[in-house]
Amino acid sequence: MAAARSSRTLLAALRVLTAALLLARAAAAAGPSAPPAALTLTPCVIEHPLRLTVVPAECGELPVPEDPQRLEGRQVRLHVARVAAISRRREADALFVLAGGPGQAASAFYASVAGAFGRIQRERDIVLIDQRGTGGSNALTCPEDESGLYEATGPEVAQLTRRCLAALSTRADPAFYTTSLAVADLERVRAALGYAHIDLYGVSYGTRVAQQYLRHHGEHVRALILDGVVPPQLAIGPDVAADAENALHGILARCSADAACRARFTDPERDYQAVRAHLAAGAVPLSVPDPSGGTPRQVKFGPEQLATVLRLGGYSADYAALLPLFLDRGAHGDFSVLAAQSLLLARSYEGIALGMHNSVVCAEDVPFWGAIDRARLAATFMGAAQVDALATLCGIWPHGPADADLHAPLHSAVPALLLSGGDDPVTPPRYAQLAAEGFSRARQIVLPGFGHGQLTVPCMDRVLADFLAQAAVATIDVSCLARARPMPFFTSVNGPPP
Repeated sequence: MAAARSSRTLLAALRVLTAALLLARAAAAAGPSAPPAALTLTPCVIEHPLRLTVVPAECGELPVPEDPQRLEGRQVRLHVARVAAISRRREADALFVLAGGPGQAASAFYASVAGAFGRIQRERDIVLIDQRGTGGSNALTCPEDESGLYEATGPEVAQLTRRCLAALSTRADPAFYTTSLAVADLERVRAALGYAHIDLYGVSYGTRVAQQYLRHHGEHVRALILDGVVPPQLAIGPDVAADAENALHGILARCSADAACRARFTDPERDYQAVRAHLAAGAVPLSVPDPSGGTPRQVKFGPEQLATVLRLGGYSADYAALLPLFLDRGAHGDFSVLAAQSLLLARSYEGIALGMHNSVVCAEDVPFWGAIDRARLAATFMGAAQVDALATLCGIWPHGPADADLHAPLHSAVPALLLSGGDDPVTPPRYAQLAAEGFSRARQIVLPGFGHGQLTVPCMDRVLADFLAQAAVATIDVSCLARARPMPFFTSVNGPPP
């Protein structure tokens, strides 16, 4: 009870503080007009985060003021890349790609999925801006990662937060790395490159940036693709654990409805509950090979590590196909595979600039949370760890400028294509439905059994290219998506049954 009262008191204080900051800093999101800066692009390559591939491009840097009220103060050099259209008769509108996170760099995201944009690139330039605080744009990286925060105690979170701020203090003021300022940066890049109209593709958090840009600069937007949609009205956080829980139940229900999966595992939901019950009694000490090198590591596998596997494992339909097998092993007392996967999946946070992530959520999400239903959270595999860590963190992290209309409903006549996975653990289809209500020309596509982000679903590249060619939702051909199926469930380490 004391912890609950403390959390409510902290959140109330955060809401009051943020209301005052919004009033004081509303003008700071725009700031005085900066003179246009030159942007020169030269040949370069964009590299896959794991150095698996490189993409030829043209790159340059555009300096922008970190603090829009101090034009002569510290500058952020935005890393900008353009992947030129193949056709000599390319279309005048370019596609700007906005990454998720918050904290992922657009260049790194694009390099990992470039093939999915191949059809679009035939006719259109593709522009990538590493959002301020990510990638090559003064990345706000910290020694710890997001998963570590959710496993830490309250005092540990506070210590890690202060350590991160101290590390960043010599080269950044984290208050000035919010969505509102990123939208102003995007508009500067558009103008510097000379595009009168652009198309936007945003994934996950990138959908928030895309919608806010549309709200403020809609006259320049021709068409909009939102993939894994965050509606403007939503403050991310309180529903994440319940949404992840619901997605897991959906995955396990698909297994039970599949004859081969049901025959192999009988009742995957029972296995899940058995694993949770076992770990609730205490973490299991294990020695497991490190997934990246095979060196034995001594670890403790408990509810927090299980949450990493179940939440991040649900992001991809291919990975979700493994979850019943992993849970079956755990239900029979073997937690080694789950423990190894928790080490592997925790590394997916390494591409996220945690400081930029904190700057966004502490200015735009946590202060807008309502009452936290802790009993509801306690019933989930994530529990209250995330909301408690963020509440503590944001009590310390500076709150930067946010547009007063950031969480207002958006209304637009720009054609919008909204993509959702039926088992998305973080942006379920109902989020896209809410966002779609604000568009007079919108189409939502929900792919049953898929997870977070539909860009790489077979034939989606055709659908997106067709949509951008027409800039219309009523006439695009989506028939090929009817054949899209998630990865069949693995019934052994050798894969799905033949």
